[in-house]
Amino acid sequence: MNPAQRDHNAHCIEQELNWFSSILENRIKLHFEGAQTSEPLLVSIPPPDLPHAHTPYAKLIHQFSLQPAERLVLILSVVPHLKPHLLDTFFIRNQNLDRGYTEFGGLTGNSHSGFLPTCETAMFLLAGDHLSARLRYDGLFNPEHILFTQGILAQDHQHLHEPPLSAALHLSPEYRERIISGQSYTPAFSSAFPAQQITTDLTWHDLVLDPATQQEIDHLLTWVQNKDILMEQWQLKQRIKPGFRSLFYGPPGTGKTMTACLLGKRSGFPVFRIDLSKVMSKYIGETEKNLARLFDRAQHQDWILFFDEADSLFGKRVETQSANDRAANQEISYLLQRIEDYSGLAILATNLRANLDDAFARRFQSMIRFPMPNAEQRLQLWQDAFLNKPFKIAEEIDFETLAHNHELTGGSIINVLHYACIQAVTRTPQTINAADLLKGISRELQKEGRTESKPNKSYLGSVPASTTKIV
Repeated sequence: MNPAQRDHNAHCIEQELNWFSSILENRIKLHFEGAQTSEPLLVSIPPPDLPHAHTPYAKLIHQFSLQPAERLVLILSVVPHLKPHLLDTFFIRNQNLDRGYTEFGGLTGNSHSGFLPTCETAMFLLAGDHLSARLRYDGLFNPEHILFTQGILAQDHQHLHEPPLSAALHLSPEYRERIISGQSYTPAFSSAFPAQQITTDLTWHDLVLDPATQQEIDHLLTWVQNKDILMEQWQLKQRIKPGFRSLFYGPPGTGKTMTACLLGKRSGFPVFRIDLSKVMSKYIGETEKNLARLFDRAQHQDWILFFDEADSLFGKRVETQSANDRAANQEISYLLQRIEDYSGLAILATNLRANLDDAFARRFQSMIRFPMPNAEQRLQLWQDAFLNKPFKIAEEIDFETLAHNHELTGGSIINVLHYACIQAVTRTPQTINAADLLKGISRELQKEGRTESKPNKSYLGSVPASTTKIV
C-alpha cells in the first residue's frame, strides 16, 4: 500500500476499534451495575459504516458479509495486534476471590504481557450473563462458522475436556497480514510449517517437454485457471471431490519441479515444496500433526502443494507386523485423506513410478510421465543453455554431436553449463571449450553411476548461427 492507502486503512480500523471500545465500556458498566438493557448492545451501539470501502479491512467485512456479532468477534481478535491496552480492563480482580473474573475468560501469554482473549471473552462482550443471548450467539464459535472455515480465526483448545469457550481466540497470520498490509502472507519454513515457497525466473519457453507430457500439462493448467467455473458454475462439486491431484514421475532433472513452478507462475498461486524429512517423525502421531498444520494453512490460500521425492513417504504400505508398521500405514492413510480433501492443486513427484502404492494411483486425476529427452530435445536444451549468452564458446563445439552422443536430462545440461562457466571464467581468454563440456558431461554421468556409452566423436565444426525452437 502507498502512504495514502495505508492512512485510509488505519482510519477504517480506528473506526472499528472505537466501536469496540464503546461495546466494552458499556458491557463492563452493565455487568458491575447488574443492570439489563431493553435491547442488545449490538442494537443500541451498532457498528460503524466503514469509510474507504476499498481498504483491506473494509474489503474483508464486505467480502464475507460479516454481521455485527461477527465483526465484534473479529475486531476482538485484532486488538492484541494493534491496541493491546484496550483489553487491560479485563485485568480487574475479583476482590472476593482475589483472582480474575471467570466470566471474562482470557489467557496470559508467555512473553506478551497483555490480556489474550478467549471465546469466553467474546461471549461476554456479546451477551454478558444473559442466558438466552448466550445460547443465540453460541453458533458463532462452531468450527463450521465462516470465521473459522475461511481460516480468518482459529481456536486453540489447550485442554481437551475443558469447556469449548475456554479456547484461545487467534487471528490467523494470513488475515493479520491481509488486514494490516493488504498483502498475502508467506509462512516461514520451520518444523511447524515444513514447506518452502519455490519460484522460477524461467518461462514456458525454457521448458522442453515431450509433446505427450506437454499435452497433459496443458490439461492441468486449464483446470487451475478455470477451477471456480468448473466446480461452482458447472456444479461439478456435486459429483467430484474438490481439488486436483497429479503425479509427476520420471528421472531427476526432467522438469518436474520447474513445471510446478511455472504452473504457479501462470496461475498466480504460490507453490510450496514440502520437505518430507521435516514431515516425517520418529514419534508416532507426530507426522499426522505436521501434515495437519500444513494442510490447515493451505486449505483457504489456493496454494499449489508440491511433494518432491514422494516415494520416500508414499511408498508401498508394509505388511503390519509391529506397532511401527501400523503407525506407518496410518500415516499413509491420513495423508491420502488430506490430499483428497484438499481443494487446491496437489502434485506428487517421484523418480520411480513403481514405488508408489496402487491405492494412490486411483486417487490421481492425472499421472504425467517426464521421460528422458530425446536427441532433438537435447539439442534444444544445449542451445538454450549456451547460445546467445554473454559468455564466449569455442567454434569447435558442435551441439548436434553433443545432443546425439550423450543422454542427459535438462538438469544435467544445466550442471554442465555451471561447471564449464566456472572453468572458463578464470582463464584468458574467457572462452568455454569442448574439453570443459566433455569434463562436465563425465562428471554428470559419474553422479548417476554411468559411463560413456558411445565413443567421443570430433567436436570440430561451427556453432549454428541460428536455432529453431522445437515445438
